[in-house]
Amino acid sequence: QVQLVESGGGLVQPGGSLRLSCAVSGFPLNYYAQGWFRQAPGKEREGVSCISSSDGSIYYGDSVKGRFTISRDNAKNTVYLQMNSLKAEDTAVYYCATSWIPGSSCGSSWDLGDDMDSWGTGTLVTVSS
Repeated sequence: QVQLVESGGGLVQPGGSLRLSCAVSGFPLNYYAQGWFRQAPGKEREGVSCISSSDGSIYYGDSVKGRFTISRDNAKNTVYLQMNSLKAEDTAVYYCATSWIPGSSCGSSWDLGDDMDSWGTGTLVTVSS
């Protein structure tokens, strides 16, 4: 059974940093694409970042480019999201997700999350002074 467990959320001041982790169990994640998504209160889900399985191509949402970094540790079967220069508008519940298709890549509409098959339960990030 595929399971994704996010951790690392919390309260941070504007300008600060956090690293989110997503521990995946049930299959080796390096054969599949994974993504980070977020949803703020009253807003639609937003694609934050995606990493492909085949060539490791990485994509970021426009609002986080240059501040967030996605990475994957195959030995630990964990996906990370390093978040720097955090802003109040980054406040949201952050979810990781994975595709079940071997060799999957982040498609042109990766930010919609429609290509993801399993989702974690989320971790709350609050950016506030």
